[in-house]
Amino acid sequence: MERQTKTLKFRLKDKSANALEAVAFDVNQVWNYLNQTSSRAIRERGLFLSGYDLQKYVAGATKEGLDMPSQTLQQICEEYATRRKQFKKSRLRWRVSNKNSPKYSLGWIPFKKGAVKYQNGQIKFNGHWFKLWDSYGLGKFELRAGSFNQDSRGRWYLNVAVKVQTEKGCGTSSVGIDLGLKEAAVASDGSRIEGRFYRKLEQKLGIAQRSRNKSRAKAIHAK
Repeated sequence: MERQTKTLKFRLKDKSANALEAVAFDVNQVWNYLNQTSSRAIRERGLFLSGYDLQKYVAGATKEGLDMPSQTLQQICEEYATRRKQFKKSRLRWRVSNKNSPKYSLGWIPFKKGAVKYQNGQIKFNGHWFKLWDSYGLGKFELRAGSFNQDSRGRWYLNVAVKVQTEKGCGTSSVGIDLGLKEAAVASDGSRIEGRFYRKLEQKLGIAQRSRNKSRAKAIHAK
């Protein structure tokens, strides 16, 4: 048995929306602060701050009243640096919290391994318990990193990575195939597949077609 990482998606109950939107608002403020700080460092000093560098600028923010785990704060810094490098820009898009704006940013709250806990059909995050529709039996998995995400209808989802067991294929050997003209294929174990058999019927088929003997031609095609 082998283990591989898989991301599972769960719909959260609607009562979760208010608490998650409050955290998502703070996530947007942190993102925009990083956007401004990173852009200024590039413009004034030619310095591209890494995710680790950016974490120094927001250290202690949770103690000052920011409503999110410190791990989430670190994850935002790492994600910002990754996306800035990916898109090769000195500044990314601002995250908009105003729902009436056409540029409104759908809620997004990242978290690291250990930041969420599952128990009895509920997920605990940032001191809150959120009910969800558990279609996978989440209690049997070890929860890793992930995020809470909002869709365009305001519904929230949990996306979390887990380790799952996968079975190895039952095949134990391989067979090489030599494509040829006389035989369609010859396997490395000596078995042969006859090829070009239709050549034997070409002459008979031609005679039947020229004589307009449709029944004979169909019989030859059926062989």
